[in-house]
Amino acid sequence: MALMFSREALNPGVRLREVFGWAMYDFANSGYTTVVITAVFAAYFVGGVADGAAWATLAWTSGLSVSYLIVMLSMPGLGAWADRVAGKKRLLMWVTLGCVISTAALAWVGPGQVALGLLILVVSNTFFSYGESLTASFLPELAKPEAMGRVSGWGWSLGYIGGMLTLGVCLAYVLAAQARGETGSQFVPVTMLITALVYGLASCVTFALMREHSPPQPHAPVVGMLQSLRGLRKTFRDARPYKDFIRLMACAVAYQGGVAVAISLAAIYAEQVIGFQPQETMVLIFVLNIAAFAGAFVFGYAQDRMGHKLALALTLVGWILTCVIAALSSTKEVFWWAAAIAGVCMGSSQSSGRAMAGLMVPPARLGEFFGLWTFAIRLASILGPLSYGLITWLSGGNQRLAIGSTSLLFVLGLVLLMPVSVERGRRMAMGQA
Repeated sequence: MALMFSREALNPGVRLREVFGWAMYDFANSGYTTVVITAVFAAYFVGGVADGAAWATLAWTSGLSVSYLIVMLSMPGLGAWADRVAGKKRLLMWVTLGCVISTAALAWVGPGQVALGLLILVVSNTFFSYGESLTASFLPELAKPEAMGRVSGWGWSLGYIGGMLTLGVCLAYVLAAQARGETGSQFVPVTMLITALVYGLASCVTFALMREHSPPQPHAPVVGMLQSLRGLRKTFRDARPYKDFIRLMACAVAYQGGVAVAISLAAIYAEQVIGFQPQETMVLIFVLNIAAFAGAFVFGYAQDRMGHKLALALTLVGWILTCVIAALSSTKEVFWWAAAIAGVCMGSSQSSGRAMAGLMVPPARLGEFFGLWTFAIRLASILGPLSYGLITWLSGGNQRLAIGSTSLLFVLGLVLLMPVSVERGRRMAMGQA
């Protein structure tokens, strides 16, 4: 552990085992993204559950969008409650349990059961997104400001290892099942159970090692689930003076929309457009995760030296190149290059964005402001995939046009990143502006 984690990067009173526990949550939940959203269930839903219908991709992206809308409206309120009672860890345990159970429930979805599949997808992805936001809110408690990118990179790196482990076990099972002559409707449900099991077991390490460092905030707003919209409006109003944080959120809405397309539609594009078989898609995503691991780990250190803004800008340029290559590729070999570049950019861009946000968040309002950050990310996760689905549907199934259009989201992200000042945003967060 000491080889990867450095005590000098941590805040006073934070132990290495706690950071390892925090990073292990990324390890635990990455299997859900990798197997359910990216590599296996997405393509199975479009090709198997919906039988390749013209509306299937739009239905998939619409289901994801509904879950992200729920999180957008409710997470700021949940974050404010967690700040008030110092209950981020407690809440994280409950949403993790919800995601594990609903992920296992995806095993019930068979061919033709579109409504059931969408319902369980919405539930599981909502719980997953809650957990993603809550674990991000622990980062400023653990890492020193100058090491935020490094520590964020540790989490993302372990996350991609966890994603590869879960996908690797699933791939081994799928290959064995195909050798026995089984079809997707027989082996995909088992991969959902494997994913849920890994998520549940690995997250136990997090809950055993990580502890709550922020004290209760009795003056934090009390916001119930039914009052979340009002709480969101208040949080936006309170965050307005933190101009660089707001600018970064606008940037994130743009580029994370494109990242969401890559995460939720990569397997669909690979199989429907390029002609990959399911086992080939799983190998592709496995290699993509290796590249993402390298990107998150290397850029985690590099961004602390070169600056978070420059690091993020470089990854956005890489994403633009990825979209162009993917749209023009006519062979599996060329598409492999797009996937490799996407992997490096995926790990580094998400790590950079989370670290920058952590520097600009007031220490006493971590849960609430990271709830707002989640609002931005989930808005992006609605706009990106939903626009892809709509373009595909309206163009008669032209996914090349849809992936090419996605590059414009990264161009917009670059433009919106330009006026952001990390130093000014940090001073504002610490009350020194």
